[in-house]
Amino acid sequence: MTLNRRTLWMTGLAAASGAAGMGVAWWRYQPNPVGAEAEAVFWASQFEGPNGEVVDLLAWRGKPLLVNFWATWCPPCVEELPLLNAFYRAQVSRGWQVLGLAVDRPSAVRSFLQKLPLDFPVGMAGLAGTQLSRDLGNPTGGLPYTVVMGTDGTVLHRKIGKVSETDLAQWAQLA
Repeated sequence: MTLNRRTLWMTGLAAASGAAGMGVAWWRYQPNPVGAEAEAVFWASQFEGPNGEVVDLLAWRGKPLLVNFWATWCPPCVEELPLLNAFYRAQVSRGWQVLGLAVDRPSAVRSFLQKLPLDFPVGMAGLAGTQLSRDLGNPTGGLPYTVVMGTDGTVLHRKIGKVSETDLAQWAQLA
């Protein structure tokens, strides 16, 4: 009977430890509140595109916008890009815009886009993109990170990690 009690006690302790670990992970990886000036800073930002063009975010205000922070060296980022591209093609006629902000070296992004062209614009955010994503609620600066902006320019949704078809279907209903 002592062995059963000890086994139950150890099992309970293990379960409690696991729950505590999951709680800490959940807390740590939840999007933080958007900084007071983050939306204004976002809309005032400009980035260079892959071909040297200017990607001026203020020109995009007034329509729903999905912003995806990604990098070529991030496997989940690369995996979700075709899904984001399909979302863009399906929703552009409804007014949706999609912008990829590459937190990467411009040369790596250009090379990557030659292999996997995207229909939506890409801005070269570099390391400054990490801080911008943090300002928009990404506590660790981890990738991928997706932000959905409403027609009024405010943040509606944020997701840390790879997006799913379910996420995109829910967000598509916002336009």
